[in-house]
Amino acid sequence: MITPRRYLMCPPTYFRVSYAINPWMDPTKPVDPALALFQWEDLRDRYRSLGHTVEILQPLPGLPDMVFAANGATVLDGRVFGARFANAERTAEAPAHREWFLGHGYAAVHDPRHINEGEGDFAVTGGRLLAGRGFRSSHRSHAELQEYFGRPVIGLELVDPRFYHLDTALCVLSPDRDDVMYYPDAFSPGSRAVLARLFPGALIASRADAVAFGLNAVSDGHNVLVPAAATGLLKPLRERGYAPVGVDMSELQKAGGSVKCCTLELRD
Repeated sequence: MITPRRYLMCPPTYFRVSYAINPWMDPTKPVDPALALFQWEDLRDRYRSLGHTVEILQPLPGLPDMVFAANGATVLDGRVFGARFANAERTAEAPAHREWFLGHGYAAVHDPRHINEGEGDFAVTGGRLLAGRGFRSSHRSHAELQEYFGRPVIGLELVDPRFYHLDTALCVLSPDRDDVMYYPDAFSPGSRAVLARLFPGALIASRADAVAFGLNAVSDGHNVLVPAAATGLLKPLRERGYAPVGVDMSELQKAGGSVKCCTLELRD
């Protein structure tokens, strides 16, 4: 039985690639805002058709990356650990997220001291939190996260700038079963060893599926919404008992984000 999830999403009303803060972004390449909106609406509607609730964060002009709602916070047990963005271009997104949570009944909202980009670098699995570092989130945010949620935090070093957030290199398929998929070469040797010890039965993604944003996916424990171009993940996901759902997010991927980047889970 699938437990209905609550997600927070932000429409790509002001989506553009007007600056470059990761290797995927190229301001010289045109972006089709209408297509980006169509793809975003398709993702939203798929969640709803699967029985999940989608809450909407209203976008603000001048913040083209606000569509990537996953970066704005980490929510666990109804408590919110806010974001503090690494790049000046995204700084104003953090207070917009904070205002949304405070206005929607969340009493415990933490304003962080250290740089972190929400679920971009933090993932919940079992009784632990996985925490990426190396390009955006500071290692100092890991201790702050652990202190706030009271759960052990496992730090993972990212070494390939194409996988600048943990959610581009690793996806939690089932927190209850401690099941994940990831791309080993995105991590340092020590972090690869940690992942192998923690998740010996993990689904290992190929380079082709990783660069197709295949790990920037969202799983509800059964359905896995995965970028459509990551075709190599479909069969192994089915063999594990999951139902992969291909989603075309190609226009939004021009800014370095896909399914997961657009989706913040509200774990109340």
